[in-house]
Amino acid sequence: MQEYLKISKNGLWNNNQALVALLGLCPLLAVTNNVTNAISLGLATTFVLVASNLSVSLFRNHIRKEVRIPIFVLLIASFVTIVDLIMQSFFYDMYLILGIFVPLIVTNCAILARAEAFASKNTWDKSVIDGLMMGVGFSIVLVLLGVMREIIGSGTLFDQADLIFGDLGSSLKVTLFDQYQGTLIALLPPGAFIGLGLIVALKNLIDSRQMVPQTVANSKATLEPQTN
Repeated sequence: MQEYLKISKNGLWNNNQALVALLGLCPLLAVTNNVTNAISLGLATTFVLVASNLSVSLFRNHIRKEVRIPIFVLLIASFVTIVDLIMQSFFYDMYLILGIFVPLIVTNCAILARAEAFASKNTWDKSVIDGLMMGVGFSIVLVLLGVMREIIGSGTLFDQADLIFGDLGSSLKVTLFDQYQGTLIALLPPGAFIGLGLIVALKNLIDSRQMVPQTVANSKATLEPQTN
């Protein structure tokens, strides 16, 4: 159980691929101009992470080391193709909005990194947990950035949610500011970089404050034998 908790904490916080490793930033910055786009890409990326980690872990003993990277890419591409076809069939309007960033999941370094660094060396259950938590951690950053940019840029929340949630999504849209003219920079690439920078800075601030009491405690523990 402790191992699963450690894997989960790494995926959600300690080794968050968007905030620590800074991987997969191209789609993260490009599609997060509203929450709906962020949720859609987060779900797609999480599915591919879980499925590719599971497949790599199950077949890791049958893949020669010399060709492991091409095989991993092929597996990832297969699951991305599944996502691509599902979106074209059932969520076509959202598929048109996300555009090239759905197929580009294949080149997301975070997915290949987890396959190589973790799934190829661990059992299938741990690999599934790792893929799920990495995907959830990545999706949380997507949604946070989407919330910030949509509120500041458009003054709304869950705009176009009907594209993924159907009729229920129409009732989810919230207009926070009446007659709001919007802030264009929040919807443009500079707004994405500024928003991500603020989120990374907040995480670093929280980490630094958590490290101070631990450092003090370690210093006291080191000095106690000397004073005795």
